Amino acid sequence: MQHDDVVWSIINKSFCSHKVKTDTRTFCRHEYNLTGLCTRRTCPLANSQYATVREENGIIYLFMKTAERSHMPAKLWERIKLSRNFNKAIEQINENLVFWPKYIISKNKQRFLKITQYLMRMRQLKLRRQKLIVPLSTKIERRETRREEKALVAAKIDNHIEMALLDRLKHGTYRDIYNFSQTAFNKALEAERIEDEEDEEEDEEEELEVEREREMEVDQEAAELHRDLLSEEFVEAETDDENDDDDDDDTQSESGQREEVEMDSDFGHSDDDDDDDDNADADDIEDIKVPAKKSTKTKTKKSTADAAGADPSTTKRRRAKPKLELEYEYEVETGAEREKVRH
Repeated sequence: MQHDDVVWSIINKSFCSHKVKTDTRTFCRHEYNLTGLCTRRTCPLANSQYATVREENGIIYLFMKTAERSHMPAKLWERIKLSRNFNKAIEQINENLVFWPKYIISKNKQRFLKITQYLMRMRQLKLRRQKLIVPLSTKIERRETRREEKALVAAKIDNHIEMALLDRLKHGTYRDIYNFSQTAFNKALEAERIEDEEDEEEDEEEELEVEREREMEVDQEAAELHRDLLSEEFVEAETDDENDDDDDDDTQSESGQREEVEMDSDFGHSDDDDDDDDNADADDIEDIKVPAKKSTKTKTKKSTADAAGADPSTTKRRRAKPKLELEYEYEVETGAEREKVRH
């Protein structure tokens, strides 16, 4: 005979291999435990009449233990397969556990519900498309990278060989002996055309850069000229009032001012020449066109009036040495104008 109270007193007070103690609860790791807790009603070892629900390979079974089979450990648990239909499975549990305690019946139904729910979730996850996670070691990754590098090198060599063969075909070294595929030949032509277009684009970009540099240089030079013009100092020339005391003949006049210069007797021979010669010289002088203004007319009138009241010898001398009014203009060339002339 199995004494349940004796077994529970030993399990509860001394030792049990399935018992796990924590700070809050005590759990049971026995595979036939109904709730997973270590209590008097849920312990499968301390109860001679016990029932539980378990799942094996996707199939739900009802396991029952009775005191009549306690002397046969191999046949201690009776297994009953439950239906896939939820309602039929509940009916089977009620039929097999008719006279059992209500606590065990309710806990079995709850366990059956939980098992059916997680089986449904498992089937849904299986039907979904899932990613296959494959672990890779660093050694394999290094080996793959080395192989990729070697493959790239080999591909470049093949490309060089292909280009060399195509060049030979273009130059006609093989003539009609070697038959080469037209697709590869067309690809090579397209590659050359793309290279030519790239070269043209590079040339255009270089020209644009040169033009930009030139524009920048011109702008810099213009800025420098503007700075020179702003920083240039203008010096006033000397006036005629400062040089009135000097009697030198080599004095220089300012720009835009008139000067009276006595000419030598290049137009007449001497003071003792005849009147005919004087008249001829006067005619020659009259032929010379001298720019005259209002101021010069007043001066000539005064000179004629003075000549009428003076001696004839003085008039001859004045005729022999006429006075001419000359204008001198000096242009000061600045540094900015020099730069403009150079460009």
